[in-house]
Parts: sequence; C-alpha cells; structure tokens
Amino acid sequence: MSTGQARRDYYEILGVPRTASEAQIKSAFRRLARELHPDVNDQDPNAEEKFKEAAEAYEVLSDSERRAVYDRYGHEGLRSGGYSPNFEGFGSMADIFETFFGGAGSPFGDLFGAAGGRGRPGGPTQGGDVAVRAQIDLAEAARGCTVPVSLEAIVLCEHCHGNGAEPGTPIETCAQCGGSGQLRSVSRTPFGQVMRTTVCDSCGGDGRVATKPCRTCHGRGRKVQRVKLTVDVPAGIADGQRIRITGRGHVGEHGGPPGDLYVEVRVREDPRFMRDGDDLVTAVDVPAPLAALGTTVAVPTVVDGEVELEIPAGTQPHETFKVRGKGMPSLRGRRSGDLQVIVNVIVPRQLNREQRELMEQVANSLGEHNVRSEEGVFGKLRRAFGG
Repeated sequence: MSTGQARRDYYEILGVPRTASEAQIKSAFRRLARELHPDVNDQDPNAEEKFKEAAEAYEVLSDSERRAVYDRYGHEGLRSGGYSPNFEGFGSMADIFETFFGGAGSPFGDLFGAAGGRGRPGGPTQGGDVAVRAQIDLAEAARGCTVPVSLEAIVLCEHCHGNGAEPGTPIETCAQCGGSGQLRSVSRTPFGQVMRTTVCDSCGGDGRVATKPCRTCHGRGRKVQRVKLTVDVPAGIADGQRIRITGRGHVGEHGGPPGDLYVEVRVREDPRFMRDGDDLVTAVDVPAPLAALGTTVAVPTVVDGEVELEIPAGTQPHETFKVRGKGMPSLRGRRSGDLQVIVNVIVPRQLNREQRELMEQVANSLGEHNVRSEEGVFGKLRRAFGG
C-alpha cells in the first residue's frame, strides 16, 4: 500500500466491527485471502495490493498490543511505536502467499492449515475451491434432479502428466536454489535484522527445473480448462443452498489434493406457490355463495398434479386448510411438508337482474345468527393480512 495514500481503517479492510473477537478477525482474513489467491483470482490486477492491505490489517489486529495502540492512537500511533509493514522484498503474489501461509513461524501459518494454505516450498499444495451456480424449477427441487454445470478449472496437463517437462526430456536440480526450493534474504527492520525465506522464482519451489518445458502448459504442469460436469441435486433443496463436491475444484500442486466444487442452487419462483420451510403455500378462489354453501375445489400440487379439497360450508375469507404431505420433501429424511391452501373468497360483481333479485332475497332472509362473528377486530385484521 502506497505511503502517499490515506490509509484505510483496518477494521473496514477486514469487514469486521471494532468489537470483533480474535476468531472473527482470523475468519475475515481467511475469507479475503482465499478470494485473492492467485489460483482463483488471476483476473484482478489489484489482487496483490489488496492482499498486502488485508495482511497488514490482520498483522496489527491479531496482535493484542498493536491492536490496543491502534485503537487508541490509529496509524500514527503505530508509526510512532516503530511498526512498519514491509512487503517490498517479495517478488510475486505467490511469494507473498508462501511467506504468510507456508513460512515457519509466520503469524499467519495456521490460518488455513493443511487444507487451504501452501505447504512447505516445493511440497504438496491443495488446489483452490471453485464455486458455480445452477438454476432449477421448484418441481425439480421437489423431485430431485441432475443439472449440467460448466466451469473454468485448473487441471493437470495431460501432455506432461503434471511434471512440466516435455515428454522424454530430463528434469534437473535448480541451479538458483540448489534444489531446496527456497531463497533466503536478510533485511533490516525497526526490530533488527530479519531472515526471510521465499519461494525460488526459478523453479517455483519445486527444487527442480525442466530442461525443455512442456509446450502445452509452458512448464507449469497445470493449465486452465473448461470442465463440464453433471451434478445430482437432492430432493427438497432450497433456494441458495450449496452442494459440495469433494475433489472437483482446482488441481493441487506437487501432488497435493484438489480443491472442492461448490454448486449454489437457485430455485426459480413458481407463480402458484410460496415456500415456507418444507411447507408450500397456495391460494384458491372460491365464489362467496359456494363458500357459504360448501364446495369441492381442485388445488395444484408441485409434483402430483391437482388434488380435490373440500371447502366446508361457511368458510370465511383467508381461512387456511392443510393438505398433508403435499409440500416439499425434507433434506433430513423426515416426512414431507404440507400444502397450506388459503381460501380467497370472491364476491360476485356485475350481477344481472335475476341474480340481483336472488341475492336480495338471500340478504333479506339473513338473521344475526347467520353473520355473527366470535372473532375480535384484531383477529380479523391479522387474518386479513395473513398474520
């Protein structure tokens, strides 16, 4: 981060409140670091600068003494105390991640553990996760289905089988690092001399280099490729839920395991239904005379077509009836939800003369016992507004 620019608030950078716990701060930095990882975010030219900014914020807020100074005196207080983050000695984004997530003794070394961080230089490294989105209909969500997904993923190069060398050509020990995969440098800081270990930029931490790099992947051993998969969607899934497919993310480096694929399922709205947990809610129109007399109506279900529902005599507007087991299946294996049917009583309009005369006869014959309601005004309002 340029010293000429006004520094952003560290809490704002990590997206946490000033009262955030140590665990919240660690979790926020982990999330940001995953987003900025070079295997995942190679399209953002500012990713390295953003990571430096987030790393500096975490370095301060994860240290109780530095955080206390920052909370009281801000950036100026840290500078007065001799704190000066230094990321200038790193040659690339990969070097920065190696230092923060793979270096021995780094304050960031436990953020990702074996699953998310880089291992020792040249050692196995887990591939990054991939996220895609798939759209399905409500009926498909109720029955369960399979959906095709397409994604850009880092895969093993088939031409060189991942070793980065043109087939039939030798791989030699790196002359720059002597096969260790690491370069060491000493820099001066306000706290004295500091030994930094970075990944060798010649062999990428492998300790070996191909005499003739693979012509397909240019020596990387991996390449970006569009991958098509078919994903099983379980019955009962809700809009926004994710399906995790282990091992179908970006391929790992140096024999490391691949990342995972996360499929976010978006369920299209069905104009006939609203979903409430495992229950479905629908509405049927019933003319007022039939609501008074009682009738049978056809009610739509999400997968079984229409079913008949008995509307008892005297049914009032917005009364709700339940059709058991006709909602959504439960992901947890319990019984299916129910279908809640709200009765929308329709008052007839545009009556002809004969209809009006009949309605007048009915109206004149009604007594108090026909129209009395035991429900209070607040109960009526709640029912009218769906409460």
